[in-house]
Amino acid sequence: MKTFQLFRQLALVAAVSMSTGAAWAELPEATMYKDPNCGCCSKWAEHMREAGFTVKEMPSREMARIKAQLGVPEALGSCHTAQVGKYVIEGHVPAADVKRLLAVQPAGARGLSAPGMPMGSPGMEGGIPDRYDVVQFNGDGGEAVFARH
Repeated sequence: MKTFQLFRQLALVAAVSMSTGAAWAELPEATMYKDPNCGCCSKWAEHMREAGFTVKEMPSREMARIKAQLGVPEALGSCHTAQVGKYVIEGHVPAADVKRLLAVQPAGARGLSAPGMPMGSPGMEGGIPDRYDVVQFNGDGGEAVFARH
């Protein structure tokens, strides 16, 4: 009986491991636009890679133009802008929030933003962490808190 229970537990662990690997393989590539001199942006990209995303870093001195083209509301701006699947991710949004956005696909959502550069957010570690919101912005101009950290 104990052998059967052990086998069942090992099968469950294997199934979870395989499904986690499959989920990572299905994550869309993130294309991140950043100022060539920004170090915290590369730290955010590394955070996303550790969470299973492939991240292509695109240095640009045209960040204001890129943000405008991608529909990032000016009030929600941060230092870097990424395209992940059909969504725009602005700033230091945690990978877990990006994954939840991809899974839930809220109606009307254009993307997520961690406005400014909150201390303690991915890529902004060090110092005293800020409490911050990740804001969902919609194509119709609407906004809502997506997550609180």
